Amino acid sequence: MARVLLFGALRDLAGWRERRIEAASVSALCAVIGQEDAALGEALAGKGVQVAVDQAIVRDDAVLADTSEVAFLPPMSGG
Repeated sequence: MARVLLFGALRDLAGWRERRIEAASVSALCAVIGQEDAALGEALAGKGVQVAVDQAIVRDDAVLADTSEVAFLPPMSGG
């Protein structure tokens, strides 16, 4: 099972920071999360959200292993 981490507003919305979830790809992982929590699933698909697998930014077709660490990073703002 992949280790899933949420940060910032995504963590606040979900009510959790870390979970283990079984999925073969990032897109499948998002689908599982979206089935459990529609609002979180919609937020993960939102503009500016980035996904890192094992600390490298990836696309949603990235393949996951049981040892993968998947981090969802909310949009950044700055000034």
